[in-house]
Amino acid sequence: MNRSLRYEIGPIRPPSEAYSLLIRFTRNCPWNKCAFCSLYKGRRFQKRTLDEIKRDIDTIKQIKEEIKELSWRMGTAGNLDESILEKIYTPGSYNECFRSTALWLYFGGKNVFIQDANSLAMDPGVFTEALVYLKKTFPHIERVTSYARSRTIAKRWTVEALSAAKEAGLTRLHVGLESGSDFLLKYMDKGVTREEHIEAGRKVKEAGIELSEYVILGMGGKRWWREHAILTAETLNEIDPDFIRFRTLKVLKEMPLYERVERKDFLLSTEEDILLEEKELIEHLEGIGSYVKSDHILNLLEEVDGKLPDEKEKLLSVIDRYFTLSEEERLVYRFGRRAGIYRGLDDLKDELTYHKLKKQIREMEDREPGSLEKALSLLLENYI
Repeated sequence: MNRSLRYEIGPIRPPSEAYSLLIRFTRNCPWNKCAFCSLYKGRRFQKRTLDEIKRDIDTIKQIKEEIKELSWRMGTAGNLDESILEKIYTPGSYNECFRSTALWLYFGGKNVFIQDANSLAMDPGVFTEALVYLKKTFPHIERVTSYARSRTIAKRWTVEALSAAKEAGLTRLHVGLESGSDFLLKYMDKGVTREEHIEAGRKVKEAGIELSEYVILGMGGKRWWREHAILTAETLNEIDPDFIRFRTLKVLKEMPLYERVERKDFLLSTEEDILLEEKELIEHLEGIGSYVKSDHILNLLEEVDGKLPDEKEKLLSVIDRYFTLSEEERLVYRFGRRAGIYRGLDDLKDELTYHKLKKQIREMEDREPGSLEKALSLLLENYI
């Protein structure tokens, strides 16, 4: 067995692509100026060649065959069960490429995520040819997704080119809308306008590709939260994406936005301010059939999850329910959620866990008043 086989794997993917095969078409981010992002700072954007991408796809196929051989040797007749996965994940046994491929195969081997931040920055013809090769090599693949920038789609991709990519296998694009406010898009150095967001979104939808738009809750801060909420909702109403995914702003020292926070040019919202902003945004979503998803630990209320328009009241009721809790219950829930213990408001009904968390909070505050908020902030940093 050739355990030295490797292919390139980029640093991030959406939570919804946790069990997807990761294939790198580009490296880093071509824009790389957003004030709320630190991921690719100091790294040069590169478009990988078609030959490089094909070699990686061939390597993945080799790794797949090596794993299948291992399965036969271990008596599972070429099937990948938990015993094979445990073997491959044994420390020091196999590299991350084997582990990633094995996990993909274990969960069906049907989904692929194209990395990095904006794969559509490639020449449309090269991008599509790479997809054709991918599907030819792995014909069982059912879903292929990628990140993309609205400005790139608006300026460089026609509906016809997008349709060709769909025909080659592209099924979904993840786009960082962030906000529908031109002021905030400029303030955050997003490098795109509201109209470009709308144009790009409509092109993707017209081409028959699923569209997942990301919104940053808290991006308006204390000063501009209402403008952010309303204009973002209005922009989404113009696009009608398949998915609206919420992400909550968390500012790290490595982000350009941190300096603006330090000089009080940008006033951070509290977690409860952000919930009021989220409610305002949802209230203004009209005439669309999007799924609203809160599928990230940065979001306080994961249960804000449902399909518009039928479940709009359900989405709002989760936020309303939170605010009916006592101050103590809200504090315990925030701590439990950030510690990875709570997933939903019903978890508060576990009395033993509730009292343990309450005791921890009291002990922390007795030792150092204000330490809870510091601890919550540090916990959030771990999730970025």
